[in-house]
Amino acid sequence: MDKRMTVASELAAERRQALYRDVASGMITIGKAVYAMRKISRLTQPEFAKHRGISVQALRQIETETGNPTVETLNKVASIFGLQVGFVPIPRKF
Repeated sequence: MDKRMTVASELAAERRQALYRDVASGMITIGKAVYAMRKISRLTQPEFAKHRGISVQALRQIETETGNPTVETLNKVASIFGLQVGFVPIPRKF
């Protein structure tokens, strides 16, 4: 196997684990999480939007946190990473 592919695969796995950790801790916004998912996938906005069955405009609005996506749209984006939208406790700062 090409060493570059192994390194890229390992880096993607590390980034995926960091994403899961940030999501679980509530330390990442939806927009930043979606951006990270797209970057881990190594796709452009048009490619990622087409792959997830949403418009490029909707993806841009999610990533820039200017839109108001539906739960259905967010689940379309997140499902490839084994994630779904749901209620979670807000982390408290003492």
